[in-house]
Amino acid sequence: MPDDLSSVLETGEHTLIASGMGRTEGPLWHKEGYLTFVDLNGRLLRWEPNGGVTVIRENTGEGNGCTLDREGRLLMCEGADHRRVTRMDAGGSVTTIAETYQGKRFHKPNDVVCRSDGTVFFTDPGLRLEPELREMDFYGVFSISPGGEIHVATDECEYPNGLAFSPDESILYVAISRLDERCFEEAETGAVCNHRKIRAFDVAADGSLSNNRVFCDMSSAEEGVPDGMKVDTSGRVFCVGSGGIWVIEPTGEIVGVIKGPAVPRNISFCDAELRSIYTTPGDSVYSVRVKTPGIGAS
Repeated sequence: MPDDLSSVLETGEHTLIASGMGRTEGPLWHKEGYLTFVDLNGRLLRWEPNGGVTVIRENTGEGNGCTLDREGRLLMCEGADHRRVTRMDAGGSVTTIAETYQGKRFHKPNDVVCRSDGTVFFTDPGLRLEPELREMDFYGVFSISPGGEIHVATDECEYPNGLAFSPDESILYVAISRLDERCFEEAETGAVCNHRKIRAFDVAADGSLSNNRVFCDMSSAEEGVPDGMKVDTSGRVFCVGSGGIWVIEPTGEIVGVIKGPAVPRNISFCDAELRSIYTTPGDSVYSVRVKTPGIGAS
C-alpha cells in the first residue's frame, strides 16, 4: 500500500488533548470553539482549549456518532436502551427523532450526518445486538426528512457504520465494518478480513440512495475496521480503518494510512480553520494537523 502522506499532513505529530475518559467516540467540532465527544459508557463530554473536559449529559444510552442539524442542535445515535436517534437543543433538552420504523425498533443506530437541506441520514447495523432482539431483517441506512418522516435510504449494506458526504453531497459514503459473525473470529485470530470496505451511493433529492458500488477495498488483518469517516474540501475521504486513518482520493485511490498512538473509532475536522483532525482512540482524544481543510458539521 502506498504511504506518502506529504500532501496530506502538515506534521505527523499527534497531540494528546484529553485522556482517562472511558471509551471515546463521536467527536464533533462546534464553531463556537469547542469539541464535544462521547464516552461509550454513557456520557456526552465537552472539551475547551482553556477549560478542560466537562460532562454535559449523563445516561446517553451508549451514545455514539454525533453531528449538528441545520439549526446547530446536536444529533446523537444511541445504541443501547431506547436504540434511537436524539436531538439536544442549546438548553440541554433531549428529543427523540427516530426510534422505530413501521412499528419495529432499530437495532443499534451508529453514525449520523445531516444534508444541507436538513435531511438526516443514519446507519443501523445489527450484529452487536442479540438475535432475539432484532426486529428488522436488514441492516440499513435510514433518512429522516426535514418534516420528520423516516425512510429506508438503502437496505444494501452488510454492516453500515460511518457516513460522509462528498463535498457537493451527490455521493454518500458508507463504511462497511464486516459481513457477519465470522469477521469477529477473523479479528480475534489475526486473519485477513476481506469484507472491510467503503460503499458509495448516488444521493437523490428525496434522500433515496442508488448505484451501490465499492468505493474502496479496505481488506486487512490489522487491528481496526472501517468506522468513522469525514471528507475534506478536495473530496478526499478520511476513514478510520485497519491500522489507522485511511486517506483515499475521490477516485478511490489509497493515498496512505495515518498512524497514531492507537487506532481511533472516529474522527472530526476541528479548529477554526478545520485543519486539525481530532481522533478518539481508546480512552483519549488526540489531534493531528492536515494541509487541506475538512468539511465541518455546520
